[in-house]
Amino acid sequence: MSNTTPGGLLHLAAAAGAHLENRRTGRFRPKPTARPAAVLILFGPARDEDTRGLEELTADDLDVVLEVRSGALRAHAGEVAFPGGGAEPEDADIVATALREANEEIGVDAADVDILAQLPEVGTVSDFRVTPVIGWRKAPQHYVSVDEGETADVLRVSVAWLLDPTNRFTSVYRHPLGAFHGPAWDLNGVVLWGFTAFLLNDLFDAAGWSIPWDESRTRDL
Repeated sequence: MSNTTPGGLLHLAAAAGAHLENRRTGRFRPKPTARPAAVLILFGPARDEDTRGLEELTADDLDVVLEVRSGALRAHAGEVAFPGGGAEPEDADIVATALREANEEIGVDAADVDILAQLPEVGTVSDFRVTPVIGWRKAPQHYVSVDEGETADVLRVSVAWLLDPTNRFTSVYRHPLGAFHGPAWDLNGVVLWGFTAFLLNDLFDAAGWSIPWDESRTRDL
């Protein structure tokens, strides 16, 4: 895929806050009574041998870290997600929550992460108010599941691949209250959809990275 996407990660971090603030309507409006939580949206060079600095890398040079949740979990079992979870009393702030959860789940060392942005809270259907935290991987890291009861696998997914229109489709989740439609990707048989997919889609839109794709191409979950 040719590099058709303007701006780098610093541009994304700067643009994402206002965009998400405008998107916090309907199902994404955080409830004041919901439990605070955070996710770490961790980017880095797609090639570990790439030694260029953050300012030199374009969207097509990056990857993002995702995890596959254990199938044994009571909520969101088997889904693809950013590392993260609920805030605990010992957390100094919500960024500390994101870093602690990422360490507990996939072994992220906070010392190896530069925090680029703390975005507005976003509500979830599971009654959390989630703060997305954008981080930069300062050095090559190999992440693995720390607790297989919580995380089944760790993925580093190329941003160029996520932006490629041929890899995108609309997921359809059917339930008694109606059908839920949203952006989605198939990661070798594991579907990235729901809250995490919406966040990625909104980040790409905010940065001006998105490439038009066929939203009429649907797949039932």
